[in-house]
Amino acid sequence: MMRTSKIAIAFMGLALALGGSTVALAQMDAEVEAAMASGAVGEQADGYLGFAKAPSAGVKAKVDAINIKRREGYTQVAQSKNVPIEAFAASIGCKTLAGLKPGRSYSVAKGVWATKGAAPVQLPSQCGG
Repeated sequence: MMRTSKIAIAFMGLALALGGSTVALAQMDAEVEAAMASGAVGEQADGYLGFAKAPSAGVKAKVDAINIKRREGYTQVAQSKNVPIEAFAASIGCKTLAGLKPGRSYSVAKGVWATKGAAPVQLPSQCGG
């Protein structure tokens, strides 16, 4: 329970600590947004973007850059809250998957991709699902 509380507090801390950076992370490049809309790129339960289909070199480079920025933000908050970075990143992944738009690709297990329909995403056990 205490670990879950620390992760929840850390998630709130990310939003506060990154402020404007959170908005920058949410604003994707048009090429990445198009790849997400087509289902080639999607959100993962680990808190990072992944590839449901083989990406172009340009999309791969842009997604890698986004994931690096995410990792930097996760690291900053996780260290300040004394929680494992991977656990904090996964808590963000859980929140992201829970709010995913219909039609978007997602992965709750490494290498297994699905498309969000009208029903909620079946979250992995790490999310309490």
